[in-house]
Amino acid sequence: MTDPGDLAVTVVDGYVDEPAHFGVPPYVSTYPRFTAGALVDAGVPESNVTYHTIDELRDDRRRWADVADADLMVYVGGMTVPGSYVGGTPAEPEEVRELAWTAEGTTLLGGPVRFGVGERNEGASDMERRDLDYDFVAKGDVEAAAHDLVASGLEGFGDRMRDVSELDRWAEAGAFVVEQHPNHPDYLICELETSRGCAYRCSFCTEPLYGDPSFRTADSVVREVDALSDRGARHFRLGRQADILAFGGDGEAPNPDALRRLYGGIREVAPDLGTLHLDNMNPVTIVEYPEASREGIRVIAEHNTAGDTAAFGLESADPVVQAENSLLVTADECLEAVRVVNEEAGWRPGDDSRRGPSTGDDADRLPKLLPGINLVHGLMGEREETFAHNKRFLHRVYDEGLMLRRVNIRQVMAFDGTEMSEVGADIAKDHKKLFKRYKREVREEIDRPMLRRVAPPGTVLPDVHLEYHQDGRTFGRQLGTYPLLVGVPGERPLGETVDVAVVDYGFRSVTGVPFPLDVNEASLEELTAVPGLGSGRAGDIVVGRPHESIEEVDAGLDVDLSRFATVGDAPSPPPASE
Repeated sequence: MTDPGDLAVTVVDGYVDEPAHFGVPPYVSTYPRFTAGALVDAGVPESNVTYHTIDELRDDRRRWADVADADLMVYVGGMTVPGSYVGGTPAEPEEVRELAWTAEGTTLLGGPVRFGVGERNEGASDMERRDLDYDFVAKGDVEAAAHDLVASGLEGFGDRMRDVSELDRWAEAGAFVVEQHPNHPDYLICELETSRGCAYRCSFCTEPLYGDPSFRTADSVVREVDALSDRGARHFRLGRQADILAFGGDGEAPNPDALRRLYGGIREVAPDLGTLHLDNMNPVTIVEYPEASREGIRVIAEHNTAGDTAAFGLESADPVVQAENSLLVTADECLEAVRVVNEEAGWRPGDDSRRGPSTGDDADRLPKLLPGINLVHGLMGEREETFAHNKRFLHRVYDEGLMLRRVNIRQVMAFDGTEMSEVGADIAKDHKKLFKRYKREVREEIDRPMLRRVAPPGTVLPDVHLEYHQDGRTFGRQLGTYPLLVGVPGERPLGETVDVAVVDYGFRSVTGVPFPLDVNEASLEELTAVPGLGSGRAGDIVVGRPHESIEEVDAGLDVDLSRFATVGDAPSPPPASE
């Protein structure tokens, strides 16, 4: 019998992306943390648990020794929705298999990878179950499998789901592992689970495969945040649930008091947090329980940090597709849910009204909470008219003066256990050309003008983390849900953070200049980017240096340069936690 106290365990994070769970850097998912907690609960010392991301292993082959030498190697990962990623690259199937081949000890595979694997992690794909040459595959919870495997002396386990008391222990006990994440502590956001499973059964979604909704208590989540905070974490997202409004209820009806305990508790144990965002909010809840939903949304907007996004699963505005795929809301109903979130949470920090969408050009911060629309293509019943229905819905939102933080358009991935498994990805493949043209049209007609409404020129984005260089610019993002990609003129040092003022717009990104821009120090490219200046006036400012005051520079310009620039030191923007 192997003594758990003698085991060396390596946990490899290949990243996850599920309908109600995200874990690609700068996010860290619940899976490696809960698994680490389960291992400790089974008797493995914290010091014997090593954690690596797949990107760390790619970057430094010497780290593979931790895979090879471990008594137990646990791989967690799996993508059940496709996406494009900046902060990390999810493990491909051949890499997952190489880990198993490298490991000389016992190997365990788990996470959403158990639902299926494709040739690549992308849309319009048929997925199938594979064991990828691992000794054990967790058909239930990987954290429960890891616990039971250690308890058995690495002999085996029975597939099962963890229970509530185990989750309460493991979530708190596994917080230590975030200290081993390469992004810790400054550029790491911890995904938090409030529930899993779903009361509804949309045809393509893997979340119902977890069963009916199972909720944690507010106290349990708060204790986990407290433990993560003690380990240096300052950024959190309540993203692991199908519907944040249903938290603490029966799986469908909102419970504003439970949300108040949850959000208030998090603020109490982590008063200096930098980010508190969420992900999924079901528009059908808002439609069926409008007053309780409004109250819950107000609670969220009072406690969260600016720039938050509530992802709405409209999936399709086509009534034919809605009927054939058991989708929950009509286009009219989803539009009403968009109105409600705009009315209750579309205000910006510093807006004394604290109600209604703030869409004026004098805004200097992102709104507190906006809806984001999810659209899925390749579903049963999709036809050419489907694309027109979706575009018509998005135009209605825009023409009504409402705001969306983003529109997520993707093609279905077909998994065994869902209704789409019988159809597969054939429809998505047949409509590929139509899909590409429609996606481009949405980016041009909706995304760009909507970005300007959400973030008018001069909107300040605090703490933009600079990630990569491209075409003479430096790109970065804030931490949070669906953060804006920001391009800054020039090649600035990577890894730094900078406050940015928005000056221009792409289809899904913005251009910004450092805020406040010191006119005596700014580059010609940065000054040229300020709206209304242009290269000629920017050149005059450079030639006329040094300037004594911003009023001197403003003289003769039809631009309010003070919104973007200063001379010398100036007050910093409000903290990101406002």
